[in-house]
Amino acid sequence: MTQSSANAMKVQLRTDLRAAMKERRAGEVRLLRALVAAIDHAEAPPMSAGPVVQHDFHSGSAEILRLGLGEADIRDLLVGEIGEREQAALEFDRLGLEDQAEAMRAEALIVRRYLK
Repeated sequence: MTQSSANAMKVQLRTDLRAAMKERRAGEVRLLRALVAAIDHAEAPPMSAGPVVQHDFHSGSAEILRLGLGEADIRDLLVGEIGEREQAALEFDRLGLEDQAEAMRAEALIVRRYLK
């Protein structure tokens, strides 16, 4: 996966999100929104420690470039999302909450679809 394939994955996630919304698959919608948000968050540039500068928002001067995620970045992010869900499933199992554990495992399987 290159920079363009990372962008293709984001497009695919957003396309799948729209399809899940149309088909009223609430659990998948929630998961895909979380994945899109995680990628958007990872693309946010770090906050500078300098003084806050006021911008004229109509001029476009407030726009900043987002970080471009590459193949390894997207893969690491998705692997982390899978790991979080698998860890949550183990904890739910430990607490005897089988339904929640199964839901976490199902989410992890959905995320795995994007690790092609």
